[in-house]
Amino acid sequence: MSSTLVEPHQTAANSSVPHHWGTDALLVLMALIWGVNFIVVKVGAQLLQPLAFNSGRVTIAAVALGFIALAMREPWPTRRDALALLGLGVLGNGLYQWFFIEGIARTRAGDAALVLAAAPALMAIIGRILGVERVTRRKVLGIGASLFGMALVVFGSGKTDPAITRDVATLAGNMLVLAACFCWALYTVLLKPYTERVPGIPLSALTMVGGAIPLVAVSMPQVAATPWNALPIGAWGALLYSGLLALAVAYLFWYRGVRVLGPTRSAMYSNLQPVVALVVAWIALGEKPTVIQVLGAVAIMTGLLLTRT
Repeated sequence: MSSTLVEPHQTAANSSVPHHWGTDALLVLMALIWGVNFIVVKVGAQLLQPLAFNSGRVTIAAVALGFIALAMREPWPTRRDALALLGLGVLGNGLYQWFFIEGIARTRAGDAALVLAAAPALMAIIGRILGVERVTRRKVLGIGASLFGMALVVFGSGKTDPAITRDVATLAGNMLVLAACFCWALYTVLLKPYTERVPGIPLSALTMVGGAIPLVAVSMPQVAATPWNALPIGAWGALLYSGLLALAVAYLFWYRGVRVLGPTRSAMYSNLQPVVALVVAWIALGEKPTVIQVLGAVAIMTGLLLTRT
């Protein structure tokens, strides 16, 4: 009997720092998918107009998740929760995508990535205000280290992107990307209570449909002008990868992380995305990362460990 007893302070310590390595592994896989998606989106946006590409991949994800939800026959939420999830989808999968595309068209890609890296910090602040997230000193240090690493990764390339025609980022573009970052942070924090009572697949389907409707409406001129029956195989491959893997499968992993680990700690894994993108670009495009970028990757990993230990 004595071997089954646990000291009170040990119980408290174990319960205060739970380890969910399965969820962590899924979030790492999510970061890998999203990192590769950086290259996929870059190719897809060259073969299609940006808004048409975005609305196409979101629509594919919404249809796929809807079919999966019907096939799995998981319980659907109440009408009230379903309407709330559709509304949240407008925020997290509609407004976010629109603000991001419009913002990155007006600013440098590096500036946009750095602004989006503020998502974990915004989630921590919003979560603290709403009383759903506890921000510890270690978590603050982890967020700071990750943001510093993101800055090194983004600005440490040593080369100017030939696709960027202006050297000075516009204030309007940065503010639009910041609006996108705020939409994603608020969406993730508000979504957490629903992840605890709504199965992941119906939740993903409803929020993706909620985002697809306004996004397709805004993108309709570009969608109508796109010759869908004459698209090259590469364009369809980019749409399918980005729609099925990046927006459907990876989002299921994301929602599980939000439910199990909370918004802020889950968001830290998304900061692995630029590190993965650097490696993929090195292998696929021959873009060798600089020493500064490698140091940035180390800082990101350090920040991630600080938030998870």
